[in-house]
Amino acid sequence: MPYAQNIDLPLNIRKLLPDHAQDIYRSAFNNAWKEYKPASKRRDDASQEEVSFRVAWAAVKSKYEKKGDHWISKY
Repeated sequence: MPYAQNIDLPLNIRKLLPDHAQDIYRSAFNNAWKEYKPASKRRDDASQEEVSFRVAWAAVKSKYEKKGDHWISKY
């Protein structure tokens, strides 16, 4: 379920994150989707999708922080 472009992201992600953060999310999700395809690379019986979501959010949180209802760049 990789995402070809930001418009393909889930609606809640598109509503929450600014464009650049969406780019980060999409890229990280897609990379994790490929990397964690084999179940042997995943922990705790997590699904490929679940692991990819976690990786994507971690990537966003490394560059953005939530202030109130908005995600803003840390830099």
